[in-house]
Amino acid sequence: MTVDLERERDLHSLFSQQDPQRMLSELGLLRGQNVTPGKTLLFLDEIQACPPALVMLRYFHELMPELHVIAAGSLLDFALREFEYSMPVGRIEFLHLHPMSFEEFVAATEGEPLVEYLKKWTLAQPPSEALAKRFLQAVRSYFFVGGMPEAVQAYAARKDLLEVQRIQTALVETMQVDFAKYGPRRMHELMRSTYRHIAENVGRKIKFVNISREERAADVRRALELLTLSRVVYPVVHTSANGLPLGAERDERHFKVLFLDIGLVNRLCGLDLVGTEDLVTVNEGALAEQFVGQQLLCNAPSFADPQLFYWTREARNANAEVDFVINRQQEILPVEVKAGKTGTLRSAFQFLREKRRRCAVRFHTGPPVLEEIKLRGETETSVQLLSLPLYLVGQLDRLLRETFGH
Repeated sequence: MTVDLERERDLHSLFSQQDPQRMLSELGLLRGQNVTPGKTLLFLDEIQACPPALVMLRYFHELMPELHVIAAGSLLDFALREFEYSMPVGRIEFLHLHPMSFEEFVAATEGEPLVEYLKKWTLAQPPSEALAKRFLQAVRSYFFVGGMPEAVQAYAARKDLLEVQRIQTALVETMQVDFAKYGPRRMHELMRSTYRHIAENVGRKIKFVNISREERAADVRRALELLTLSRVVYPVVHTSANGLPLGAERDERHFKVLFLDIGLVNRLCGLDLVGTEDLVTVNEGALAEQFVGQQLLCNAPSFADPQLFYWTREARNANAEVDFVINRQQEILPVEVKAGKTGTLRSAFQFLREKRRRCAVRFHTGPPVLEEIKLRGETETSVQLLSLPLYLVGQLDRLLRETFGH
């Protein structure tokens, strides 16, 4: 049974009581449908619109543990920050939902067998040239369609890019209308500016003055914070990466930002999807970085609030920046992203030298390869570079275990 607490505000009074049995009985009478613990799944949508419903989750857990309950909310993180009731600590579990991953996109548009092939793929048996081309074409489609379920459904059904564009337009416009929930009009406008700036500058270091020269930095920071709480954007924060955890050395003064979905990035940038099959865009590098970051977020366990980090060093004539830094099995790995088959890895190698690490990962459009590279410095050091095609981001953890043992 689904209850939309934003639309069905007349049901809010049901949650004011502390008796879940009575509440469910009355809900069943109003709906003409019994709610049977152990058989009925109660889905409370837009739960942030009814704070007492969050409190009721505690009584469901304690007095009716056999009842299956899921709650969802588009602005839930923001609502919880303003929550005035006692949080049912230990009674609820948070699960984070992202746009569809690349594998889910392929399953929906190309079929499950191709996904099963990816899950069994190994370095010892690379795909044929024909299969590799098919997967790279799927990555290309994902760049423009993205992972929003309705857009993927439309593309899977008819390959109608105009319909996909219509859906994406509706999503980005309704998101901006939704900003009205965040306070005064001035903040709405600043959030709109920040929202569009991020989409147009994915993968670039954020400077508040570039978002607005008229507004105070503190107000721009607040607008960005609200977008982050609403899960519209995801910050990629600088870390010194000298050890674990990576977050212990985070520097929130330096950060980049990824958008919710790569398809929406293109829509906000004004790209016309019709005729994009062979289009080479001016922001290929940014899209590749958005793609990899979006998949890394999807790779995280659903119960974990995912965090992304990068590394940068600013020095005269010696600047360096690694797109992502990840931790796998207590090993710190630099991850570089290239939109094509080539590109220097000077920053990644600089990171390996400075941090005395031995392994790095590169995502590109070239073939998969594991190579040993000698780095010159005060002493010559051998490192291992795992280069993978973009379509294998979702398989990264498995391939790292199989290749490096972590």
